Amino acid sequence: MSIVTEKRLKDRSGSKCEISGSEENLVVYVVAPKTEATPENCILITKSLKDQIENPDTTNPNDWRGLSDSMWNENLPVQIVSWRMLARLKSVDLLEMMYLDEEALEWAKATGEDQDDEGKIVHKDSNGNILFDGDSVVLIKDLDVKGANFTAKRGAAVHNIKLVWDNAEQIEGRVEGQHIVILTQYVKKTK
Repeated sequence: MSIVTEKRLKDRSGSKCEISGSEENLVVYVVAPKTEATPENCILITKSLKDQIENPDTTNPNDWRGLSDSMWNENLPVQIVSWRMLARLKSVDLLEMMYLDEEALEWAKATGEDQDDEGKIVHKDSNGNILFDGDSVVLIKDLDVKGANFTAKRGAAVHNIKLVWDNAEQIEGRVEGQHIVILTQYVKKTK
């Protein structure tokens, strides 16, 4: 994470969470599926809200009361997160008031927050943790790599993964310099 990005986000937000306005436990959150930590792809948010974004089962609607203000924020990544959380919380009245151009709406819908749980593609590791583009994982068993002459060893770290957006059971990453597809059931997310 770039110190320059964090400083620019703090300057942009007045060192406050861009969703809740809180000044405590702030972290930089890269808005998926973007992976580059630039101010144009990130927001400054409390760790608690970031954890709720990444683990939908822990979402507490009371923590998201600031969405009615943040949805009007001039910064696109803040609008995107606001739209996604309004969709998750099924705040139809507020969603209908929001306007995102076609490209922004495509970014907002990239994680499937607007879809019913049945149609949503969610990538989970072997422990049920939700995976996002750019996460790091560790292999939990030796894997024979088809089409290559090597075995990806248990414990091997795979950094900066890419999700296969149309298949919840697959991610892509580099192991021993080879770009491979890995089944999510054989990985564990690292913090």
